[in-house]
Amino acid sequence: MPLSIELIGYVAAFLTSFAFLPQALMVWRTNDTKSISLGMYSLFTLGVALWLTYGFMLMSYPLIAANSFTLILASSILVKKINNTRRGEG
Repeated sequence: MPLSIELIGYVAAFLTSFAFLPQALMVWRTNDTKSISLGMYSLFTLGVALWLTYGFMLMSYPLIAANSFTLILASSILVKKINNTRRGEG
């Protein structure tokens, strides 16, 4: 694959993955998940896991990198949301 195409993939991976960092940091600091939709985050996290699987099947390093990082962030938010919902906090 030409370097320019690969570079676009890495830049896109960086931008879309790191877009979740502020949300994850806020949830970790405040433990507030009331405004987060459990259904949306469940579907989103599953979608990211499937994108990661797809990336491995294609051996596409930008897809693997982006979705590995995003899956960690999204999963941590989803786990917090589930725990908070079980405790009646959101």
